[in-house]
Amino acid sequence: MHPSHMHIKHWPISERPREKLLSQGPGNLSNAELLAIFLGSGVKGTNAVETSRRLLESAGELRGLLDCEASEMKALPGLGPARAAKLSAVLELSRRHLGVNLEKGTPLSDAGAVGNYFISRLRPRKQEIFAALFLDTKHRALAFEELFSGTIDRAQVHPREVLRRALAHNASAVIVGHNHPSGHTEPSAADRSLTTRLHSALDLVGIRLLDHFVIGEGRAVSMAARGWV
Repeated sequence: MHPSHMHIKHWPISERPREKLLSQGPGNLSNAELLAIFLGSGVKGTNAVETSRRLLESAGELRGLLDCEASEMKALPGLGPARAAKLSAVLELSRRHLGVNLEKGTPLSDAGAVGNYFISRLRPRKQEIFAALFLDTKHRALAFEELFSGTIDRAQVHPREVLRRALAHNASAVIVGHNHPSGHTEPSAADRSLTTRLHSALDLVGIRLLDHFVIGEGRAVSMAARGWV
């Protein structure tokens, strides 16, 4: 490990984060190295990689940092208002990138991509949010709406409201999802019961419930993949 005060320009070229990314690809860099490229420089007396390591430790590692609001980021060591604003903008761009296919009228066929979209929208939230993605007859996205919010432990979801919004969008199918701020992804008995009630309510008017995603740590859990939709 290089001394924290040693400027990165004095490192061997193959170990410098920017050069390493260009030669090996971003997937081969650590979280600290990727963040160091974004920061560009460290705080006084510390290089960018060491500053990034300390920043990640202070924020609770990568998820803790990326889930922060811009107002929270600026108080973290090594960021400040300007860098916090830039990082917040980059995160929003990444969320919008995930939603590009949803917005350009492409039929949705990749459950993983839809799950990632729900992750990008719901995982950072500090309270439980229930959202719905409304689709047309060809399974193209019509709208994404956050319909209910609750305490960290529970969101009160009313199937009739989901049905009302689906009819308002003239939707033929719906994908829903909610987050578990605790990080647990295993659907609860209440989650399964809600899925059954939603399916029944939508089915009465010929609208299909395609999936219900549960968002926590790691990948989104698809109830359809488990045969529960």
